[in-house]
Amino acid sequence: MPKVSVEIPAELLADLDEHVGDDGKFVNRSDAIRASIRKTLDRLDEIDARHGRLEDEDADG
Repeated sequence: MPKVSVEIPAELLADLDEHVGDDGKFVNRSDAIRASIRKTLDRLDEIDARHGRLEDEDADG
């Protein structure tokens, strides 16, 4: 799996860390960030679909 380096404001990272660990929803920061990216991409796909900007994946041609 490729690694990506990003800069994140300290307050955003602190908020993220509240959801990571034994008492959190995510095992680690990477898991939390991947889930966030997936959710964001799903929302963008929904927006694109509403605006007719998605290609039909089932189209034959």
